[in-house]
Amino acid sequence: MVRSGELVDDVRGPAPSPCTTCPYRRDVASGVWDVEEYEKLRGYDAPTWGQPQKVWICHSSATPTTEQRLCAGWCGCHDGEHLFALRVAEAHRTLAPEVIAAAIEYVSPVPLFDSGNEAADHGMADFLWPGRETMEAIAKVRRLRGRT
Repeated sequence: MVRSGELVDDVRGPAPSPCTTCPYRRDVASGVWDVEEYEKLRGYDAPTWGQPQKVWICHSSATPTTEQRLCAGWCGCHDGEHLFALRVAEAHRTLAPEVIAAAIEYVSPVPLFDSGNEAADHGMADFLWPGRETMEAIAKVRRLRGRT
């Protein structure tokens, strides 16, 4: 039973660098993720009050063998001070204060798109015609998630 004000999510802060298949990375292949996943990125570009309430979890950390982390690309692309999802997590105490601070202070060591819209546009550009690099990235994600 969870008591009022008790931290309930077991989500860690962002990794030191966005994963190699992160949709926010400029050097990731187009078409790795489903169109619905790319469309979700756009919502975090809205004014604070109009953004999604859920934090963005790293796709690579959402596997049975890893702990969940905030997406480093999400943290690095968006201004954490204006992410509604972090404000909700703070108000409801669903993320530890140090996790929220790490998200707000995060600076990516690799180039990221300037917005969720740019990342989504890039990701969907080759969705219907994925190249070799995309197919290799998809295979990597499937291996991580224990799928064939």
